[in-house]
Amino acid sequence: MSIQQIYELYFASGLAWAIGGAMLSVMLGCAGSARGIRVAAAQAAGVLSERPDLFGRLLVLVALPGTQGFYGFIWGIITALRGGLIAAQVGAVTPLIGISLLATGFCIGYVFLRSAIFQGETAAAAINLVAKRPDEAGRAILFPALVETYAVVALLAGVLFVIWLTAPELSFAPPQP
Repeated sequence: MSIQQIYELYFASGLAWAIGGAMLSVMLGCAGSARGIRVAAAQAAGVLSERPDLFGRLLVLVALPGTQGFYGFIWGIITALRGGLIAAQVGAVTPLIGISLLATGFCIGYVFLRSAIFQGETAAAAINLVAKRPDEAGRAILFPALVETYAVVALLAGVLFVIWLTAPELSFAPPQP
């Protein structure tokens, strides 16, 4: 493949921008999930050193912040499919649509990053509750699950934007009289 073909495929068509958006959502979602899990796991490790019988109840709380990484991955795959990356279609997205997908990927990736960290902090608080009152494990899971709601909203909004931005009938050209 020549340099000219690479330029046309990725940059002139907007595909490189779309790839950047897909990678941003994956990267930010995974980074936030790793940090959120670290926060919750640190709290759980302290509790488990005194109460190893609570492992099963605490494992769910520790794992909850990991979902945002999967949400970023899902959005990245949808962007790759709709943007033409999987089939390497030249002209599947225009540069303007590619930049729009880049911005969308950054925005939802940032929501994934922050919500995973906040969810890890909320899960750590819920772990403290379970440590003192193990019978409240069912209720304790609701607090970090509320934070999860906004990651789901961001994922759904991102999917809608990908569908809208890559619709074949979308055109940024001025209307013809």
